[in-house]
Amino acid sequence: MLTRAWTSSVRPEWKVTLTGPGPDADDTAPLIEVSSDRELVEACLAERPGAFDLLLQRHRRQVYQLCYRFVSNHEDASDLAQDVFVRAYRGLRNFRGQSSLATWLYRIGVNVCLNRVGSKTPRPGPLTHEDRLPSRAEGQADAVLREERARQVRAAIARLPKRQRATLILRAYHDLPHEDIAGILGSSVGAVKANFFHALKNLRKLLGEV
Repeated sequence: MLTRAWTSSVRPEWKVTLTGPGPDADDTAPLIEVSSDRELVEACLAERPGAFDLLLQRHRRQVYQLCYRFVSNHEDASDLAQDVFVRAYRGLRNFRGQSSLATWLYRIGVNVCLNRVGSKTPRPGPLTHEDRLPSRAEGQADAVLREERARQVRAAIARLPKRQRATLILRAYHDLPHEDIAGILGSSVGAVKANFFHALKNLRKLLGEV
């Protein structure tokens, strides 16, 4: 049976510990080399040593960032990201290759975040590079104002309806095209464009209240 132990710090640095099916399993096997995600999925399904580690290595950052945008807290984001990859491992045989592996992981991630978080207000953690903090050259007063504005934006995004929140995060922060977002959310391109428009409108309104 395959088990995983995760550790996280302020930045998404994780370590995956694998327990193989028997005493002869090689826990020190190096990561395999494959050129495409399709080959990587096939290697995972074939249970080649190190295959899922490589999948995790390739995609953990964007999955973590997606989760962080929903909860604004590193501890919660790490827990959610762990859940995403556990679900991905269990459901990998259902991946048909009709979308990219990254898009498929985004779909799992959005579902995990929306189901777990829902409409709850996130527990804000300390701001980091994920929040686009100012450079060192910026004055202290400007830095404080920028950080406060970032907190306000995070809090406002958390108040958006689920679909609008997911659309805004995927479009504005992950720069995904409307077609990919439609596939992730299981909706039409027109619905995605409408959700993004209303999300921006509601966000401006919410920010105007602070």
